Amino acid sequence: MPSAQRLDATDARILLALGRSPRATAVALADELGLSRNTVQSRLARLEQGEALRSAEHRIDPAALGYPLTAFVTVQVVQRLLGDVGRSLAAVPEVLRVHGLTGPSDLLVHVVAADADDLYRIAGQMLEIPGVERTTNALVMREMVPYRITPLLERAAAGK
Repeated sequence: MPSAQRLDATDARILLALGRSPRATAVALADELGLSRNTVQSRLARLEQGEALRSAEHRIDPAALGYPLTAFVTVQVVQRLLGDVGRSLAAVPEVLRVHGLTGPSDLLVHVVAADADDLYRIAGQMLEIPGVERTTNALVMREMVPYRITPLLERAAAGK
């Protein structure tokens, strides 16, 4: 599970400013926010160590790498092999994320593919993983709300 680190309003303000200017230096962020450089540097280091500040991979569009097709695959797994299945899925480059679920499916796997034939290949690769019992694919037709965190950061920065 993600870190239980709780952000305060100052952390949220720093992250909002970093979101607006991802290449900003600690000095630039400090000037913009009216904080000391040491405060900004120490908080950024703490956020990175606590995993509240993650990699910038979310900003890279898979389509730019030749993977315009996005799908979500639900997977039913032999429970005692759940960890092994997760590790095997992590070895598939086209697998972007895997979430453990409650309910009839065990995993929700976010994948990208070059085209429908490539998705078929990836789905077959997933079915070959020992412990995978069944998969169901759902193609993404359109992204309605892109990944975002800014509204939550704005709320936190306001102290709500």
